[in-house]
Amino acid sequence: MSNFPKFKAWLTQVSALTEQDCAIFESSLKTKTLKAKEYFLLAENTCREIGFINSGSFRTFYLSEDKEINTHFVFENQFVVDYDSFIQQKPSRYTIQALEDVEIVTFNLHTLQNAYNLSHNWERFGRIMAEHAFKLTSQRVESFLFLNGEQRYLQLLDNEPHLIERVPLYHIASYLGLERESLSRLRKKIGTKNRL
Repeated sequence: MSNFPKFKAWLTQVSALTEQDCAIFESSLKTKTLKAKEYFLLAENTCREIGFINSGSFRTFYLSEDKEINTHFVFENQFVVDYDSFIQQKPSRYTIQALEDVEIVTFNLHTLQNAYNLSHNWERFGRIMAEHAFKLTSQRVESFLFLNGEQRYLQLLDNEPHLIERVPLYHIASYLGLERESLSRLRKKIGTKNRL
């Protein structure tokens, strides 16, 4: 995987994959670039590939009454994918758009399933991916069930402060289930509290 150093480093560090495991995959990998605002996936299309992000960021959103509702943001050393659509090869309900210029390393489901068949380490990788997708979904649902808008914003500041630096506030407001003006008031209120 000499052409994909970041991806290989992530695989060997996080998933404990060996050089031999990585070699199974290398011939099927492709590097792609997208400009900011270009789409990785459009709603109602099937997610045919998964991308490891070398640089840049994406947002995932859906339309509700012609309003874009953000559900997820991903950055370097993370994967961009609609996991449910990818695994089941069914149409997605979501659109995934580049927030910045991005470079990704992509592979398809056939490549992944072939790796599962050839290596238990790749099976472990698949389990880690599934667990991560489940965890993100659970956290998202529970934040709306059990927290109010202010609590969701404070949680974001604690757990994902980088979002404030890299994602426009109107996208963050949508992600938190707030109107843009409400988020501005909340930020002002919390900023005032911190100065006291």
